[in-house]
Amino acid sequence: MSAFFGKLMQSKKNQIILFIAYVVLAGAGLFLLPDSTIAFLMLLFSILILYHLNFNLRAKWISGIVILAIIMPFIASQSDSYQTYMEVGTLVGIYCAMALGLNIVVGFAGLLDLGFIAFFAVGAYSYAIFASEQASKFMPFGHYPLPGGSFWIFIIVGAAVAALFGILLGVPVLRVRGDYLAIVTLGFGEIIRILLNNMDHPINITNGSMGIASITPPNFFGISIGSSSQFYYIVFGIFLVVIYVVRKLENSKLGRSWKAVRDNEIAAQAMGIPLVKTKLAAFAIGASFSGMMGVVFAAKQMFVDATSFTYLESTMVLVMVILGGMGSVPGVILGAGVVIILRTQVLTNISNWLSSISADYGISIPPAISPEKMQLLIFGLLLIIFALYRTQGLIPHKNRKVNVEVLKKESAEAALAREKATSGGADS
Repeated sequence: MSAFFGKLMQSKKNQIILFIAYVVLAGAGLFLLPDSTIAFLMLLFSILILYHLNFNLRAKWISGIVILAIIMPFIASQSDSYQTYMEVGTLVGIYCAMALGLNIVVGFAGLLDLGFIAFFAVGAYSYAIFASEQASKFMPFGHYPLPGGSFWIFIIVGAAVAALFGILLGVPVLRVRGDYLAIVTLGFGEIIRILLNNMDHPINITNGSMGIASITPPNFFGISIGSSSQFYYIVFGIFLVVIYVVRKLENSKLGRSWKAVRDNEIAAQAMGIPLVKTKLAAFAIGASFSGMMGVVFAAKQMFVDATSFTYLESTMVLVMVILGGMGSVPGVILGAGVVIILRTQVLTNISNWLSSISADYGISIPPAISPEKMQLLIFGLLLIIFALYRTQGLIPHKNRKVNVEVLKKESAEAALAREKATSGGADS
C-alpha cells in the first residue's frame, strides 16, 4: 500500500489533483461544520502539505496566498465563529513575524535573547502614547490623539524605534556570549517592562500600571478598522513582507556573516567579518519586526499595559523558534502556528469539553488540571521531547544547495578576467 501511494505521489499531476481534492474537502468540511475547530485546522493544514509538495516556489506562494487570503476567510465568513477564526489567524501572523525576528538573532546569528518581548512592548507603546490622549500629558505641542491614518506611518516608526533599542541592547552585550548573554538580555527585557510600569512620575509618559486605553483605531481612506477580520489582512500583508525580507537576508552576504559568527566567532573574525556590525545588525533587524507587530497589537487591542510584555511571552516566542527549528524560516512559521493554535484553540476546546463532561455526567474534574491552565507544563514537556528526539525542530534548517562545478567555472572565468586586465594594464 505504501509503495502504491509513493508511486502515486511521484507524479506532479497526481500531487496537484490530490492537493486540490484535499483543499475542497477541508473547505467543504468547514462550510458544513462552520463551528468545528477540527475543520478549521484541517484547512490550515493544507499549507503544510503544500510546503512538502514538489511544486515550484512561485506556484507554492500563489497557492498559499490564495488559500489564506481568499478561500479560508470566505468559507469562515459563513460561520458565527468567523471573527474567532480571524482572531486566531491574526495572532498567528503577529507571532510568526515576531518569531522570524527572533530567528534572525537566535537562529542565524546564534545570539540567545531572552528579552525579545521588550521590542514588542516598545513598538506597542510608541503607537499607544501618540494615538491616545496620553501624549498630551507631557508633550507641550501638537494635538492628540493622532488620527487613525497615522497608524501606517507608525508601523515604520515602531520598527525604527525598536531597531534603535535593539542597537542599545547590542552595544553592551557584544563582549559576552552564551549564558552571560542570556542573562543580560533577560535583564534588559525586565528593565523595559518595569520602566513602562513606572514611567508615570515625575512625568506621566506611559500612565504606569493603569496602562493606556482608548487608543485610536487605524483607518484606511476613511474606513475605520476595528474587527479581527480587517486586522487579519493587515497582519497578513506585513507577514508576507517579513518573510520576503528574511529570505533575502538569509542568502545575502550579511546572512552568511551571521551564520559564520554563529558557528565560530573566532574563525569569522579571522575571515574579516566585522563582529560588532554583524551582531548589531542582527539585534536591530530582528527587533524591527517585533516593533512593527507591537504597533499592530496596540491598535488591535486599543489598550496596552506592562502585563502583556512579561518574561513568559519572551519564552513563548523562543519556544516557537526552537519547536519549529532554529534557523529554518518555514520551521519557525510552523512552530509559531502550532504554539498559538494550541494556546487559543486546542487546549481551550479540550478544557471546555472536560467541563461539559463534568457538568453532564457529574464527573468531578479538578480545575487545577484543566489543560488551559497547564499550558506551561505542556509546552515544557514538548520542549523536553523535542530536545531528546527531534533536536533540529519540526522542519530542520537546510543549507542552500550550491553547484560546485558552476562555482569553479565562475571562479576560473573571474581569475582569467583579472589576469587579462592585469596583463593589459602592464602592456600599456
